Amino acid sequence: MNSAQAHELKPQEFEFETLNMQVGIRLQLITHRRVKPVQHFSTLIGYVKDEYIIVKIPNENGMPIGLTEGERVTIRVFSGVHVCSFACTVERVFARPLSYVHLSFPTSIHGTSLRGAMRVKAEIPVRVTGKDSDAAPVDCLLANVSVTGARIDSAHPLPPNGETVSLGFTLVIPPGNQEAQVETPAIIRNVTVAQPAPDQSGLYSYGVQFVDLDPVHYTLLQNMTYEALLADRNKIV
Repeated sequence: MNSAQAHELKPQEFEFETLNMQVGIRLQLITHRRVKPVQHFSTLIGYVKDEYIIVKIPNENGMPIGLTEGERVTIRVFSGVHVCSFACTVERVFARPLSYVHLSFPTSIHGTSLRGAMRVKAEIPVRVTGKDSDAAPVDCLLANVSVTGARIDSAHPLPPNGETVSLGFTLVIPPGNQEAQVETPAIIRNVTVAQPAPDQSGLYSYGVQFVDLDPVHYTLLQNMTYEALLADRNKIV
């Protein structure tokens, strides 16, 4: 069993209402024209229950992808603790400048529940500052991150277990790659020291737990996990 599968429970059926699909939620639209399905990211515009759902037509190379009425697609969505997918048929295409599509309302939804807060591999620079007023910030790296905490790799020792530190790092928000500055306290929960080659300095790895993370930043980290789960499961720790 690989690390991604270890986080999953057996597949189950879901009702549409349990997906809690809010307008604007990120989802994945998968086409099946080629031997290998092609994945695109899109957003939900709205739906009329038992009739149709409305999603934005995904872009490819700066242009909306071509969709044909009657074409079969798969929608995959992350509802916080579940990853669900369902088959749809393209019912009506509204081309540019509107660029949205009506899809048939799902009749069968399957998905898996996820255990706990999954961690995503990352390489995000982070500045760690101790609670002492004269403590100098230490530049480190977020090696993986979840909505509840992270692993920090550092070439220098940080405060001991149980200490609270301040973290500062930047998250990139798709699809426009805007940047969000995150400042949050965190508690150091554990530390390990890698034993490098004799001519190299040690590498400290710290497990930290976020404290009172801003809800906006929580959502950004949740979306980061979601997109990694859908697009590249090798990023799931």
